[in-house]
Amino acid sequence: MDFQYVLSQIFTILMYVVLIASYQFKKRRNILIASIVAILLNSLAYIFLHAWTGLAMCGIALLRSIYSLWDEKYHGQSKTMTARDVVVLIITSVAIVAVTIPTYDGFLSLMSVFATIAYTYSIWQKNTLVYKAMGVPVGILWIIYNGFVGSFFGVVLEAVLCIASVYGFVKALKERKHGKRHA
Repeated sequence: MDFQYVLSQIFTILMYVVLIASYQFKKRRNILIASIVAILLNSLAYIFLHAWTGLAMCGIALLRSIYSLWDEKYHGQSKTMTARDVVVLIITSVAIVAVTIPTYDGFLSLMSVFATIAYTYSIWQKNTLVYKAMGVPVGILWIIYNGFVGSFFGVVLEAVLCIASVYGFVKALKERKHGKRHA
């Protein structure tokens, strides 16, 4: 275990602390801000792990989250997808494919790609309940990828994040049910 690996694990731990907190947020804006911070931390971890496909997905994810934050600020929070959203989603999908080609390192490296696509879908729904529900399949894909690149804390903490996702989802469902009963 060298110093670079230790640094990767420290940034991984910090990233997961931010992500676990994000599953408890109610406002999409706060989720997006937490996502940006987590992506930056994750990027540093993947640099130290030499996990280039994961790093490429972090770049796409960073641009995606910054766009989402900007879009919400200047166009307001929309409850449905607009034509602009569809165009940006298509551009994002093409960018994912474009950065995957030079960083491809076998089938397991694609788990980060599948996770990024699923997460992008969850964020683009503009519904925090969908975001929380998609946390489980996204988490499973990241567990596989983190195992592939040798990130011990990535595997362990992604499992914790999956549990936090389930908890946040169940909590949101209960709040929605409770709110409808008293509305």
